[in-house]
Amino acid sequence: MFNIRTSMSGRVYSPGVRIGNWNEDVCLEEELLKDFLHKREKGELLIQKSQRIKDLLYKKEQLSISNDGFIHFGDTVLLVNLDNGKASAENEPGLCGDLSLAVNPDEADLHRAQELMAPCEVSAIKSVSPVGRNAFRILSTEGEAMGDPLRYGQNFGLGTTGGFPGRMLFLASDHKTFVNMAKKSHHQSAIMTDELTYLASWQATFLDPQLRLENEGLPVPANTKILIVHSHTNQGLAVPRTFWIRTYFGKEYEVNCHTYLDTHKAEEDKNYWVMVTGNPSSDATTMFDRPKPPSEETRIQNIELHEEA
Repeated sequence: MFNIRTSMSGRVYSPGVRIGNWNEDVCLEEELLKDFLHKREKGELLIQKSQRIKDLLYKKEQLSISNDGFIHFGDTVLLVNLDNGKASAENEPGLCGDLSLAVNPDEADLHRAQELMAPCEVSAIKSVSPVGRNAFRILSTEGEAMGDPLRYGQNFGLGTTGGFPGRMLFLASDHKTFVNMAKKSHHQSAIMTDELTYLASWQATFLDPQLRLENEGLPVPANTKILIVHSHTNQGLAVPRTFWIRTYFGKEYEVNCHTYLDTHKAEEDKNYWVMVTGNPSSDATTMFDRPKPPSEETRIQNIELHEEA
């Protein structure tokens, strides 16, 4: 049978006859198709751009290697808050694991400029592998030469480019106000700024309060627990570990600038930091990846087994 088309008046037309607003319908279909293809292409480009940004932020970084066991101006390090061991991973996962300080850039700024824009937030991430996000450089704020050892009580800056080939931002803080405070803990905030001023000045403090004065002025050892204190407000850089924040990269931990004291007026482990350097045996790993030396008891046992063999 032949296909037939009927007009509103009831007249019968052959399939080749176009009736109604056929031209407008064809144009509308073409516009809808163009709009769909444009949106799909734009979406694909956005996905590619987002992937390039993440590749830069998570690009492998090489940390500085300490030949004398100390931290020096110009070194690139990780700032790690070690696992406190207070809770099991099954019960309270937010309290477990090593966390490293990392930049937390705004997604819109990254897509617009493809570099770190000030101000930029910071967070703590569950990774101790050196990448663009969490690699920080020890900077001089008072004219010290690159390569000089960093000493307890000496001002220094912490800068990073986040893995982008552009300007460096600096970790800073200031007294909290109603409009300038950490979002969850409501303590003094820590942010990245584009000016290396007194607000971006920090000091390394010896961990034991009873030996603090004796160690003032001595070089800061690498891969050892210390306190990082803001020079202007005298508050310690901290990871409370109980506050989640939503970021471009998923759920991460809030970082603030507040000194947490226990009942003995000593700083809690929320304020403990380790400046982690590179592994001299491997360019892609840190000193955390080196095997621990055997204890004296294990060493004696190995010697006895060797002698018996």
